Amino acid sequence: MSKQIALVEDDEALRDNYVSALTKQGYAVKAYSNRQEAEIAFTKRLPDLAIVDIGLADEIDGGFAVCQTLRSLSKTLPIIFLTARDNDYDTICGLRMGADDYLTKDISLPHLLARIAALFRRNELLNEPQVASDLIQSGNLVMDAKRMTVKWNQQFIDLTVTEFWMLHAIAKYVGHVKSRQQLMDESNMVVDDTTITSHIKRIRKKFVQVDLSFDRIETVYGMGYRWKDDAS
Repeated sequence: MSKQIALVEDDEALRDNYVSALTKQGYAVKAYSNRQEAEIAFTKRLPDLAIVDIGLADEIDGGFAVCQTLRSLSKTLPIIFLTARDNDYDTICGLRMGADDYLTKDISLPHLLARIAALFRRNELLNEPQVASDLIQSGNLVMDAKRMTVKWNQQFIDLTVTEFWMLHAIAKYVGHVKSRQQLMDESNMVVDDTTITSHIKRIRKKFVQVDLSFDRIETVYGMGYRWKDDAS
């Protein structure tokens, strides 16, 4: 049975384009042009994944409300923000509301499809037993590459797909510097330096929320980032 994707997008041309592209990939797509329409549908049946724009019709932050509604109905439903708004404030707001990823509309279709597939894969693997070869363990850090889960001091850290693969690239080889290009390659994205810096800042903040002394992600100026070992 096809996975059902809900698309909440007020721009008719964009909505039609995304519906066409996702349908060609074998997904069943339900599209909504405004918050009210989407939320009524969600109370009747939840999709398997939701892609949501932030600005919806006359509601400048309507997508945030949609995200909150979805998250109140399901803790594990994958939610992706797909928006033209590319700034730290909106990104942080979206992720704090429980979105799994925050993408801008200049992302290529293959990259979007890769994100969708990764989120579906993560949900499928949540109930499967862990395999040691999928784990990265470094001191208090435990990362599961298949499930895309992260623990620090035995507490889960909620990272987006992009953030997870950036951290995975850094933590995989303790002490090795990863360049910005390597981080882009591993997280399957093409962005500018400022966006990478923003992602790293958000990753650090999420660790600090559970451990005020967290300082393991080191910026190596002019080169990139690295994960420090316990002795550093």
